[in-house]
Amino acid sequence: MTKIQIRDLRVAFGASESLRGITIDINEREILGVIGPANAGKSTLLRVLNRLCDFDEAQVTGDILLDGVDIRMLPVNDLRRRVGLIFASPIVLPGSIYKNITYGPKLHHRYKANQLNDLVYFALDAANLWDEVKDRLYESAGNLSGGQQQRLCIARTLALKPEVIMMDEPCSGLDPISTAKVESTMLSLKDRYTFILVTNNTKQAARISDRVAFFLAGELIECDISQRIFTAPRDPRTNDYIIGRYG
Repeated sequence: MTKIQIRDLRVAFGASESLRGITIDINEREILGVIGPANAGKSTLLRVLNRLCDFDEAQVTGDILLDGVDIRMLPVNDLRRRVGLIFASPIVLPGSIYKNITYGPKLHHRYKANQLNDLVYFALDAANLWDEVKDRLYESAGNLSGGQQQRLCIARTLALKPEVIMMDEPCSGLDPISTAKVESTMLSLKDRYTFILVTNNTKQAARISDRVAFFLAGELIECDISQRIFTAPRDPRTNDYIIGRYG
């Protein structure tokens, strides 16, 4: 089942075009890896998908459909709840771990205390963080390690009950052990959510992505199942990037 349809998407900032005629389907319950060198348009793609580019005064043309509905027709707060974005550097809210998880849900709905407790357990457990913080829920989230903070950001997103989780270089500042835990979290959740993972780590994309899209200078060069991209890409530019000739 297709979750997101993108057709002839073009994004420009003034005279500079960041995305050039992108057409791609993103499937439900898959991890789509997005790779490419700097200035390929990878982060711009994520910003367009939850309309953060609205703040950038970008010129956006083409169609983006979420479950068949144009995202421009959706209330922006509803869109961003359904399509969450997690950045490279974890951004935790001031206050406790518990507050970080419950702040967003309380803005959208009224919850009883026991419902909030259940939501906190669900989100932290799903993010593989519950066992590490269950006795520290009312301590400052700022006391967590970088890897724990990144998983807290995943848990905070899960608490809003999204459908798509986009991640922009989520492991760029993490050590190998923390990276492995974030990757394990994504793999354990992909049967419930659609993931779009922007990464400069081609080995990471190969490890956990179902399909991989290679971007170059604002163009989608090719998209295919991960094994084929990394063993027999159709375009020589993809192969050049994977073997490190540029990037």
